[in-house]
Formats: sequence, structure tokens, C-alpha cells
Amino acid sequence: MARRKKIYEGKAKILYEGPEPGTIVQYFKDDATAFNAQKKDVIEGKGVLNNRLSEFFMTGLNNVGVPTHFIKRLNMREQLVRAVEIIPLEIIVRNYAAGSLSKRLGIEEGTALPRPIVEYCYKDDKLGDPLVTEEHIAAFGWASQQDMDDILALALRVNDYLSGLMYGVGIKLVDFKIEIGRVYDGDYQRLIVADEISPDSCRLWDLETGQKLDKDVFRQDLGNLADAYTEVARRLGVMPKQSTHMPKPKLIN
Repeated sequence: MARRKKIYEGKAKILYEGPEPGTIVQYFKDDATAFNAQKKDVIEGKGVLNNRLSEFFMTGLNNVGVPTHFIKRLNMREQLVRAVEIIPLEIIVRNYAAGSLSKRLGIEEGTALPRPIVEYCYKDDKLGDPLVTEEHIAAFGWASQQDMDDILALALRVNDYLSGLMYGVGIKLVDFKIEIGRVYDGDYQRLIVADEISPDSCRLWDLETGQKLDKDVFRQDLGNLADAYTEVARRLGVMPKQSTHMPKPKLIN
């Protein structure tokens, strides 16, 4: 895949043209960013971990009937995914109060919400990905009402799957963010989960201690980010249990 054409480079990934029409190669970088890229660092091995963890989650979702863009992992840092038309929204599902929700509504961090709350942000780094309502989405034509119904259903199904999976390994799924893309089969359109699912896009707390195992470790200077992600991977069986140290993880094929 030498001399591949770069399509896009974001804060955590680079997208290249895939080997066949309708495919993309997604490369996971070691870059860590927070506060809309105001805080930056390079965490050796982070891209490897996120590649493997996203593969694990996307494969699991495909297996339970939740469609995703994931096709296969190519190597330690790259995966082959289906090209999609990304809906310009970040879909956030919250099970417990944390982050911006706690700040906006004055709810103590860690408070269990009465039900999962789904929020939408307009994808625009320059604007700081502002929170928007379904009225904004409809008015600006970002998604139809049918799209929104499908997005909500997908988001809640992902939440059910991830919550149960994490609970089984002693982790609380506080909240997470996904992106949704459109794919076309002839004239028929359907929506699928795209981008990535990893500790970069989830808040994950140890069920017993409340220890944070996600990007808040980097945001709040709580310790070594690679160690936190390694712990998630180890609990899920993505890494050998005896492995205790990053940056060069030995991952199960």
C-alpha cells in the first residue's frame, strides 16, 4: 500500500484510499488531544491499542446485528473500513453525569441518569462541536426525521451492547460518542456506525474504585494514558493478562 492517497487527517486518525472502490484504510495515530486540541501529546502505543479495541467493539456490534463500517484489521495500526457519507453529527449517549453535562446542569459527576440521554453535537472543530437540537438538525438538513429515528435506535443498541460488555469486566460505561454514516445499495440508503469506538470516545470507570480508564486520564493529568487503555484491553481479552507495560504491547492475533 505504498504511495497511498491521503484523504483526510484528523486529530487521532489518517484516512487513505482503500485498495478497492468503496473502501478506506483507517490509520490510528499515537497523538492525544484534549480541549479541542489545545492540549496535545504523543502517547506511544495508543494508536495500536485503539486500533485493536475499535476492531473488537465493531466486530462485536456486527455480530449482534448492529451494522458498522468495519471490514477487517490490516495490521497493528490500520483497518479496512467501508467508505460512508458521514452525517455531520456526533451522537453522545450518557448513562451517568460527567463532563459537559455535569457543568451545564450542575449535576454531580457520577450521578446515575434516570435513563440514557442522547445528545447531538454539530461536527465542526472550529466551532468546538456545539450542542444542537433535533430542530437544528431538521432545519439545516443534516438528517431527515427517518434518519434521526434510525440514529436514535442505533445509538441505544450500541449502548446496550457496550454497557453489558463493560459491566461484565468490571467497568462502568459512563458515556460514549459515535458517528453515523450513510451507505447506498442502489437507491436504498441505510445508516451504519462509523469512525471508531475506543477509550478515546468513551468514558470508562472501574465499577468498584471509580478509577478512570479513558481519555480523562490525559485531560485531567491522572496518570499514564497508555496504562489506562492497556487495562481496558486486558480486561476485554484483547491483550494477554500477564502484559503489564506499554508502549510496545503484545497483542493477540
